[in-house]
Amino acid sequence: MKEGTTLSTETNVLDELEWRGLIANSTDPDALRDALAEGNVKFYVGFDPTAPSLHMGHLVQILTARRLQLAGHTPYALVGGATGSIGDPKESGERIMNSLDTVAEWVQRVRGQIEPFLSFEGDNGATMVNNYDWTASMSVIDFLRDIGKHFPVNRMLARDVVKSRLDSGISFTEFSYVLLQSMDYLNLYRDHGVTLQFGGSDQWGNLTAGVELIRRSLGGRAHAISTPLLTKADGTKYGKTEGGALWLDPEMMSPYAFYQFWLNVEDEKVGELLRVFTFLDRDAIEALEEQTREKPFLRAGQKTLAEAVTTLVHGAEETERIKAASAALFGGGDLHALDGSTLGAALREAGGASFERAAGAPDIVTLLVLAGLAKSNGDARRTIKEGGAYLNNQRVEDADYVPTDADFVAGNWLVLRKGKKNFAGVQAV
Repeated sequence: MKEGTTLSTETNVLDELEWRGLIANSTDPDALRDALAEGNVKFYVGFDPTAPSLHMGHLVQILTARRLQLAGHTPYALVGGATGSIGDPKESGERIMNSLDTVAEWVQRVRGQIEPFLSFEGDNGATMVNNYDWTASMSVIDFLRDIGKHFPVNRMLARDVVKSRLDSGISFTEFSYVLLQSMDYLNLYRDHGVTLQFGGSDQWGNLTAGVELIRRSLGGRAHAISTPLLTKADGTKYGKTEGGALWLDPEMMSPYAFYQFWLNVEDEKVGELLRVFTFLDRDAIEALEEQTREKPFLRAGQKTLAEAVTTLVHGAEETERIKAASAALFGGGDLHALDGSTLGAALREAGGASFERAAGAPDIVTLLVLAGLAKSNGDARRTIKEGGAYLNNQRVEDADYVPTDADFVAGNWLVLRKGKKNFAGVQAV
């Protein structure tokens, strides 16, 4: 498990989660607080492999599981080969069902993303489970008799996501998803002694349905909590970038782009995100919040957030490569010494252009226009004359200069900069 701060035994983890803004709903806060204080609580959180990677919203759940484990409780991480084959209903419409082979492949990828965050050793070592193991062999008759009889249809119809789909249509498959997730909780409660489930606030109906199923079928008592939906300062959802979801897989979102997302969050939200996504203590976070209020131009909170979360997800070495690339792109380091993949990701993220290498490199004026750093040839020449144009962090003085092979960095890139802050990459292809 990657490094993290252990929670003081004098602090109830539920209080810690509440301070971090991680509790949106709870079935019985006082009873749960007592249970967490009394000793080891077995808990679970589920992840449906409906894509080949987890994203920012899933990271909230992974880190919440880690916090509970650091406090001495035992995690069960469920990757749903069964539920992932169906998908939780969406308000926007029916999900596309992926093949069982695809889902099985994604199960393994998702497991691999979760495992580094948890410890699988010791008295409260984590366990990975797949609900396909207890669902695939179950007959329809058994499912309807043992599970379906405990679900009043009127309550299922009252669920917000179902009501929103009644006019446009919802299949029986998606309508029944809540039964499958509830059955997961029932199985983990009965076979492993799991008494707490948590997930995002959009899962609250599924979470409470599991608690109710345990009560109705076994007369047992279980708990559920949900984490709130994270939103930007304008109220829109976090977790999306211009390119799509904030994926944890480096093949789907480069670590550089991932780092830049956190570096550019709003001042108003940096404290909230530090609480949710880092393991800094209260004093450290409140100090960063104060510094952000008093000296926002330093972006101390954002820098700490970006470094902490990128290190958690992609590792310390990758984070250092990203920081070196960021510094070098603004004139603070040797571009030729940078890791090629990191530099290429940074330049693609910044935007730029390309040219055919076989045709030879254009002159610097043409390159500045091509990269979008100058509006015209005349604008480019004025920038060069005023000393504001740079090629690979070297000031350009000759407007007719044509880059040579020695100027290319990371194999096929030219790094252009206008002034101190505007840079772009031009790639020879």
